[in-house]
Amino acid sequence: MQDTFFHDPLPEGLSRERLGFSDSTYQYSQYKNEIEEALVNYFGRSAVKRGNKAIDVHETSYHVEADVAPFFEHRRYQSDGTYLEGVELRTDKENLRVINWPEQHYTNGCRKNTATGTRFKSIVRVLKSLSIEMTGNGIQAADVPGFLIECLVWNVPDSNFQNTTYRADVRAALAFLFNNTISSEDCKEWGEVSDLIYLFHSGQKWTWQQAHAFTSAAWDYVGFEG
Repeated sequence: MQDTFFHDPLPEGLSRERLGFSDSTYQYSQYKNEIEEALVNYFGRSAVKRGNKAIDVHETSYHVEADVAPFFEHRRYQSDGTYLEGVELRTDKENLRVINWPEQHYTNGCRKNTATGTRFKSIVRVLKSLSIEMTGNGIQAADVPGFLIECLVWNVPDSNFQNTTYRADVRAALAFLFNNTISSEDCKEWGEVSDLIYLFHSGQKWTWQQAHAFTSAAWDYVGFEG
């Protein structure tokens, strides 16, 4: 949805009037209601369940399970009046803002993957698979979101992906992440892959302590030494 949008607080010197903003009569809640209604009309009430963030369309014999997330455009304005474009939704229960930057995430991920000879995405997949396996074996510290793992690996320097084997790359990545999450001071400037949101700000679902516990548990599980 782009005709109506959300935005960050405006930089000093910019105002709604200067940018030509006007109050919208079309609200986000109305937009989500209309999307839910359209899904129910097409798939049937029994196949559609509204969640706090997204609308779940249950799997049937003719379509797969899907989450439908209604987004408005989100803008982060610069002092010159230009803006970065992301997306935003609001939760039903708490009316919390959930802001994502999918284009920037994709671009930065591709750039990192190219710079590391495709090792970035490979190591992300390895650590995600490792997390699933460890969690299945009852290791509580391993139960972290895949998105967090991707962001952690994105913050590993490119030079750590230049080893002769994938195992060595995994070792180098885990060593860097472990050493730099011992305290919050060393990782407080880390960002998500979009590089537009701090990875460990207070509103995140995870903490630097969880990241440290995961990397420590993964190191021991694989059997690295030193």
